[in-house]
Order: sequence, then structure tokens, then C-alpha cells
Amino acid sequence: MPTTVEKLTPLPQHCKLCGAEQDAAPLAICEHCLGPLEPLYPAGRILPSRVEIEGRVPSLWRYREWLPFEGEPLLSLDTGFTPLVESPALATQLGVARVWVKNDSVSHPTLSFKDRVVATGINAAHAFGLGIVGCASTGNLANAVAAHAARAKLGAWIFIPEDLEPEKVLATAVYGPHLVRVKGTYDDVNRLCAQLADRFGWGMLNVNLRGYYGEGSKTVAFEIAEQLGWRLPTAVVAPMAGGSLVTKLRKGFTEFIDAGLLLDEQPRIYGAQASGCAPIVRMLERGGGELIPEIPQTIARSIAIGNPADGRFAVDVMRKSGGWAAAVSDAELVAGIRLLAESTGIFTETAGGVTVAAALALARQGRFTRDDEVVLCITGNGLKTTDAVREVLQPAPLIEAKVRAVAALIAAALSPSI
Repeated sequence: MPTTVEKLTPLPQHCKLCGAEQDAAPLAICEHCLGPLEPLYPAGRILPSRVEIEGRVPSLWRYREWLPFEGEPLLSLDTGFTPLVESPALATQLGVARVWVKNDSVSHPTLSFKDRVVATGINAAHAFGLGIVGCASTGNLANAVAAHAARAKLGAWIFIPEDLEPEKVLATAVYGPHLVRVKGTYDDVNRLCAQLADRFGWGMLNVNLRGYYGEGSKTVAFEIAEQLGWRLPTAVVAPMAGGSLVTKLRKGFTEFIDAGLLLDEQPRIYGAQASGCAPIVRMLERGGGELIPEIPQTIARSIAIGNPADGRFAVDVMRKSGGWAAAVSDAELVAGIRLLAESTGIFTETAGGVTVAAALALARQGRFTRDDEVVLCITGNGLKTTDAVREVLQPAPLIEAKVRAVAALIAAALSPSI
């Protein structure tokens, strides 16, 4: 006889600030204090052991007890469990014991970390009966929402800033969504999408479904712990756009420690931004509690959010963990892209270049020790931002199909430069 599939039900939520509880709904803001809502997990839920987790399909759903649903997910079942790659060359550059690269540049299906949050967000939309999903995006989220919506047979309305990289625009349009360019910055786009979610009742994944969508980020932390053999690194460096990834890394590590799956202490969490849009870094450096919005002026468009929703929470996480943050120039982030490619064989987009360059800056500041084991979170693929490196790479020589032509190139390569 066929087995019945338990209906997927989103969990209720509660406010991160005042604690007020809210029934499960496509709602992200507390009605009492306007604080952010996040899922409320049942206190007595049964959690799996290490062995049980290891026996499951290698996707983010192997950690389903820590994701915001009761029942089995129906959509985007193959996302997650990306490689954790060791890089001895980067360890030497940073002056630490070991460096690992969490490589979401090969995430399925759209080659970025955003596939994780869309996997949870789109299941929430489907469970709430929302036939149209959408987002405000700086690029990677647009790609992911369009792809996941297409294979789920959901309508999609996607809104992006007018100056987005052509590769990311194309990589969204190919899935056939309603793709709309908006005059202004990401913050202008985000405000518009908040109004559209209210006006049309759409499932805007990073707006009214943000509480459910954001939990997908925790799976980066879960995978790091499992892939290191159920232990934790001493430090993690991650890029910051809205600031959510930094907070969810901390939350994920905490949840595994609380479940008895890990015995290590929390790693120090470090954030990375481009200096042309670094409101979170500057808030941390000022030492105050006020986040001052900025107008983005950087080629790292995927993390160029001038008024980050989780900025204050990100600063709190970095401070409490003993970490810090760094902002790097566009030239430094391009050098970071090249360094990662040449040392580790991973081609990352501008946000990944920011992460690598910030790790180098933090090392120069003495933020790491020789005994540290550092994980760098690489969140997107370099094929999405090829313009960032095109001008700094030497063109390939054009030769006749002759051995002597190759011999001349070899001789030139071996001769000392003047």
C-alpha cells in the first residue's frame, strides 16, 4: 500500500526582541514591537544522533529537525551539503594552522549560498498556499528564487536594482520569471517589495517569509561541524550583506552544542564587507549601538546593502564570540578572488573575494593565532561576476600551430623579467 506523506506545516514564530508569540503565517514583523520574528521550535522535539544524520541523503534536509517545519519537505530536496576544502596555501598566507573553504560556489542548483535559504523559504510559501513567490535581490537570490520557483511550478516576481551585473540578470531571466529592474539601490527595491507583499499577498521570501527563509542559513554551520568530524573550527569568516549569515552561523553552532552533538567551544565569528558599503563593520568599529545607513559604491553588488536588516544582531554576535570584522577595497577583493583561484582552485564572485581579502586584513591585525583553524565561507560562483577580474588578467597569446611557437613562449616564461 502507498504510504501517506505527512503534510508540511510551518512552525509558529516568536519575536527576537520582546518574545511575543505568533501563529504560523507569512509574517516577519512583530505586531507588538516591530521586532523580527523567527521560528519557535517545540521544546520536547526528538533530535537525531550523529549516526542518524550521517545515514541521511546529503542535502540540507538531513538537518530537518532544526528547520522550521513539522512534516516532510516537498520542494528543493537536493540543495546543500557543499564541499569543505582544505587550503594549506591559504593557511600559510594567514599564518594559521589550517584553513578550510566552505564552497557554496557550487551549491545546487544556482551556484550560490542563496539556494539554501530559498529551499526553506519556498517550502514555507507552498505550505501557506502561496502560488506566487518573489524577492528583492542583489543578484544571487534572484537566480535562486527564479530557479526553485520554476521547478516547483510557482509564479515568480523578482525585483532587482537597475545596475546589477549582466551575468546575474541573464541567469535569472533564463528561468522565465517576471523580472523587474528598479531605479535605485537595493534598499529602494526592498521597500517596494515589502509594499508588494502586503498589497498582493505574495510570498516574498526575504520579506514576509524571512523568518522561515533565514533558517536555511544555519545549515552552513551544521555542515561545517559534520564535515570536520563533529568538531568546530576556532574561527569563521563570512561575508555580510544584510548580516543574517553571521547570526545564523552562531545560531547553528549553538543548536548543535545544545543538542549534545558537539563538545567544542563556539568559534569566533568574523564578518567581511567591501569598504564601499560597510555599515556593519563601521558600527562595530565605532563601538556604539547605532547603525548608519550607507549608499553603496562597490563592485561587490551581491553584498551591497546600505541599511542591513540584521546589522545590529550581526555586531552583537561578533562581539560576543570574540570575533571582529574588516572592510576591504575593490582592488583588494579582486586580489582575493585571484588568490583563492590560484591557491585553492575555486573561482568565486566578488563577495568571496571580500571574504578572502578580509581574512588577510584580519590576519595583519593580529586577529588570528598560529593555532587557529579558520573556515572561510565562499558564497557564490565567479562566473556570476566575470567583469570584476576581466581587466586584471593578461590576455592569452595567439600563436601559429607550431612547436617552435610554443618553445618561444616557454623561453619567454623562463627568462627573468627585466
